[in-house]
Amino acid sequence: MSMDRELYLKALVLYFLTWIAAADQPHTITFKSARTFRSSVVFPVDGNVYPKGYYHVTMNVGQPPRPYFLDIDTGSDLTWLQCDAPCTKCTPAPHSLYKPKQNLITCVDPMCVSLHGPGNHHCQSPEEQCDYEIDYADHGSSLGVLVKDLFPLRFTNGTIFAPKLAFGCGYNQEVQDTAHLPYTDGVLGLGLGNSSILAQLRNMGLIRNVVGHCLSRQGGGFLFFGDDFLPNSGIIWTPLLSQSKYYSVGPADLQIAGQATNIKGLPIVFDSGSTYTYFSSQAYNTLVSLIKRNLNGKQLKDAVEDKSLPVCWKGAKPFKSVLDAANHFKPLALSFTNAKNVQLHLPPESYLVVTEEGNVCLGILNGGEVGLKNLNLIGALQGRGSLTTISLFVYLFINSMDRRGDFDLHNDAAIDGTLRDICPARFRF
Repeated sequence: MSMDRELYLKALVLYFLTWIAAADQPHTITFKSARTFRSSVVFPVDGNVYPKGYYHVTMNVGQPPRPYFLDIDTGSDLTWLQCDAPCTKCTPAPHSLYKPKQNLITCVDPMCVSLHGPGNHHCQSPEEQCDYEIDYADHGSSLGVLVKDLFPLRFTNGTIFAPKLAFGCGYNQEVQDTAHLPYTDGVLGLGLGNSSILAQLRNMGLIRNVVGHCLSRQGGGFLFFGDDFLPNSGIIWTPLLSQSKYYSVGPADLQIAGQATNIKGLPIVFDSGSTYTYFSSQAYNTLVSLIKRNLNGKQLKDAVEDKSLPVCWKGAKPFKSVLDAANHFKPLALSFTNAKNVQLHLPPESYLVVTEEGNVCLGILNGGEVGLKNLNLIGALQGRGSLTTISLFVYLFINSMDRRGDFDLHNDAAIDGTLRDICPARFRF
């Protein structure tokens, strides 16, 4: 790496650290001026990024502001907090339950109509509350009502603004495998729908419709809204599928060690709310066979006694880290067929997990066993690693609704390129 590049990266990281700690003499803006205001917001990411794949951001809500830990989920739209409405079924949470204060959204509110869709939206009266119910792929769920409250945000230009945003007040939650999950206060929904926090901030003119996050094997990272600090060149782009309700760039072919396989045309979706990556049953079974066939050396044996994940191996001695085991495996890559020369590289350290027993397991699971059918989902655990794997977990999404004549980026999603320089692992991002 050149000296200029090294200095650039250090300066960029110093900028983030300085901004997160404080901004000198911040100023506030009014809602009226927000219509012509655009900047970015950066949130530190905390939690057990590696090896568990659980992580969250902290957002302040209300007046006075109270902190809440939220799971990051690009696979759903609605943000929700566990709520004392009262709560009929809530999990233990790191903070006290959110208490609504006469801030319910009514059934006829445009946000309620957007959430339910025109064909599924019926109101008995104009003053009726707006109910919601969300079901997740892991069979978890949240039931509650929509509310609005202030979200104080510090933008990267030093401005402080507290927009009033819609979110769910969840009073009945189902969470799977609660004995092993670190508890949070709710979910930060960053999907493509108008009810997402991202879309609301965009519609207020506060940010461009861009979201990304970086995770590190050392722990931590950051989530960002907006495009203030992204490079103007050197990024490889590929279009999002306009008809998809998910962050999808279309089908991809799987390669192993740079060689084509018979796993082709996989519909790919990016979902930061899923810990693991899931392939459809046929693709998964073929992948497992290919990985076993391409193992380097004979030192690894099946660890059938380790139930941490479905497919595990043990070495001559326990592995201390993924890097210790990585040299036994071949790199994978997803080559997107809708775009020329766009690949998502998966080195072994991005798809392997080392268990407490010191075995190494495949962090790609069978989506057919959890009801995903033919969907192939790139999850969060593949989103942690070193500088060479950063492109896997920097998601940059730009919606067609945000196209402007003065906006020099296209209706695309970043898959690879110099975005990896935004959060290098050597600086613990």
